[in-house]
Amino acid sequence: MANVRLQDVAELAGVSMKTVSNVVHEYPHVSAKMRERVQRAIDELGYRPNMLGRRLATGRTGLIALAFADVTLPYFAELARRVASLAEEQGYRVIIEETDNTLEGERAVVATSEAGHVDGMIFQPAKMSSAELSQTRTDLPLVILGEGAAPLTIDRVMIDNVAAAREATAHLVSLGRTRIAFAGHELDQLSRTSELRIAGYQAALEEAGLTVAPELLIPSAAISPIDSAVSVGAALDAGLDVDAIMCRDDLAAIGALRALQERGRRVPDEVAITGWDNTMMTSVTFPSITTVSPDMTALASRALTMLRERIDGLDSMGRHELVGFELVKRESAPAS
Repeated sequence: MANVRLQDVAELAGVSMKTVSNVVHEYPHVSAKMRERVQRAIDELGYRPNMLGRRLATGRTGLIALAFADVTLPYFAELARRVASLAEEQGYRVIIEETDNTLEGERAVVATSEAGHVDGMIFQPAKMSSAELSQTRTDLPLVILGEGAAPLTIDRVMIDNVAAAREATAHLVSLGRTRIAFAGHELDQLSRTSELRIAGYQAALEEAGLTVAPELLIPSAAISPIDSAVSVGAALDAGLDVDAIMCRDDLAAIGALRALQERGRRVPDEVAITGWDNTMMTSVTFPSITTVSPDMTALASRALTMLRERIDGLDSMGRHELVGFELVKRESAPAS
């Protein structure tokens, strides 16, 4: 019913139009019983408030932006789904912004933010520096995700990448592996994500008394299974001796799995593999892939809570928080 009016909701609920307006605009003095009564009428009629009217009445749109590099990457697609679902429960809708993993793209989404038509933004930067982010527009409530730049003045939520990488590598060591490669990091310039994961990988090897050899770092031309398959395959063809590969992400793990299978190397008997992100395909590859699983629900929930607090006027230094992770052990590197 596209033409449902506020008056129609009021008549069905048996209340005044002012009461319906108070519920729509989330005024706190409406009783729980009355709010439930009005909400039933809203749901039954499929009423959607006029966004322009809402903005004029409250100064808010009920829209937030979610900005990241590439919606085709499985991690970001899953993140967008979680954020959108939780935001809807809180009365918000989400606009997706892509930065194409470029500095210009990141600057553009922060500078324009839908020309002021959103109440705030959740943003995962990869290129902008902390200094530049700290000087961005101050009228836009902002929460940062991930391992990239995060000024002390801006809220940020992430997992402990060093600890997660250390745990994944230590698991491979526990399986008796001693020649453990790291695959899938950037060929030219390391992202902050790769830096932290390599640091955790190196720490675990050193704790186990294993040699950290430069030749065990296998870079990839791009974040994709194809590029990972090419780079891992080239390293194996050149004679690299490995009995395990910790991969930067699940896409790299899938590519590494393909490269090993093409060369007749059995996984996990000869070479064990771990991925990162616990994306859906890792449970159905053959063999299925052991992977670091960030607590995506907690990540999205905490980011939304922080953003709503900023939208509601919280003025404080940035809060930098960690959410949990677990190592999901599957066939490519089973439990010891």
